[in-house]
Amino acid sequence: MRKQERKGSWSLMKVFLVCLLACVITTAIGVLALSLVYVNHAPFMKETDVKDDGASSPKPDEKSVDIKFQFLNHLGKSKVHQYPGGEIQWARFRNDVKEYQSDEEMEFGKSINNHRSKMTFGTLRIKSKGLRAPHWHFNANEHGYLLQPQGGVNFIRTFKKQAEDQAVNLPPNLDELVQNATYVQSPDNLVWQYFYNLKGSAEYPFPGGVFQWARYRINGTGLNETEKIFSESLNKHENTLTLATLRIFSNGLGQPHFHFNANEMGYVISGCGQVGVILSGVTSNFNIGIGDVIFFPVGTQHYIKSVCDEDLFLILAYSTGNQLETLRMNDYFHGTADHILAQLFFKEQAEFKKFPKAAKK
Repeated sequence: MRKQERKGSWSLMKVFLVCLLACVITTAIGVLALSLVYVNHAPFMKETDVKDDGASSPKPDEKSVDIKFQFLNHLGKSKVHQYPGGEIQWARFRNDVKEYQSDEEMEFGKSINNHRSKMTFGTLRIKSKGLRAPHWHFNANEHGYLLQPQGGVNFIRTFKKQAEDQAVNLPPNLDELVQNATYVQSPDNLVWQYFYNLKGSAEYPFPGGVFQWARYRINGTGLNETEKIFSESLNKHENTLTLATLRIFSNGLGQPHFHFNANEMGYVISGCGQVGVILSGVTSNFNIGIGDVIFFPVGTQHYIKSVCDEDLFLILAYSTGNQLETLRMNDYFHGTADHILAQLFFKEQAEFKKFPKAAKK
């Protein structure tokens, strides 16, 4: 009986061991198969190398885009869009990524969209005696800066009233407007709502250069009569912009600062410079030249420095029609207690009393 019991126990043990071995083999084969499938069918996973410092980086055959292109667009290299009267080039976001001309251009477009800047920049060239056909934008205000005014500019001012409402309100004299670019001058109180003599406006100097502004001013402070009309027009419409020209003298500096209430875009008209940007988790320094577009998201600390023998000249746009709220580095230092700065920078408190104060604009 005991021999039979032992024999039966041994038989059960062998069955158990065989089953266990089969499970182990099956599991191993399954894991191996899944691993092979995962490696061969996961194109979204990037291969990485491990540097000496332990950080991972893309393989050499992967193309990475310099972080500076979140803030820089070489507009002169972008696609030229032709129309019967001239041509346009754009620095903007595009829904279809295939419309970007390069990875760098796409990086810039994604950046201005991700930061909800609501801003697009373009250059418009109208041929001699050419015409930009009458049009309107359903989702944007438009501001322009006239760079080459030879021959003057005629604005469309004589649309004939519709006899009745239409779904798309095209004027009945549209053909006449497109073919004939000579129009009757409107009254000043209408013209100056949409037109501003920025070049002839007051200059606001700072240690490194000079600003001129087309912007809203509370109570029209410092503005002449025509400028007040433009100022009020800006303020009463939603999502308008502030425009400015910035001239930084040769080797001058537009000191580090940031804006609390606006994104900023700029276009380099002449000269060359260097830009520095500090955003949460991002620091970038890069050079700029004629035809480049720069972008500073709201709350981004930035500076612009001229590095040429000639002045650096830019047109700037800010995404607010209200008064611009800006904090510059010298204002920051003067607004912070001396003993705090002394402790922060390991200096004598008296040293911080020597900082010069900039004149208020």
